[in-house]
Amino acid sequence: MADEIPEELAIESIWVVEATYAPDAAERRPAVRHEHLARIGRLRSAGTIVEAGGYSDMSGSLFLIRADDESSAVAILRDDVYARSGVWTAFRARAMGRVVRRDEVETV
Repeated sequence: MADEIPEELAIESIWVVEATYAPDAAERRPAVRHEHLARIGRLRSAGTIVEAGGYSDMSGSLFLIRADDESSAVAILRDDVYARSGVWTAFRARAMGRVVRRDEVETV
């Protein structure tokens, strides 16, 4: 199976986490958005969050997260001000193999 992956590529194990917005998220979000985005920026800079963003229809957010397991990935988001203030109401996490250049990951 190792010969199926080109030498310059690797498969990085990450978590895809969807956070569902509360029905009144549009009203709750503005008061805490600056704090939320600042934290997401720090986590991206640290390499914990690979990608993050909200759906345009205000139904939720999607994250690609480096974490050891599902509970750790979800815990990162449960600790966010959006979760604590009720902007997000639920989380769904799934393991994903992310195709990257071999030099993009520290351990393969």
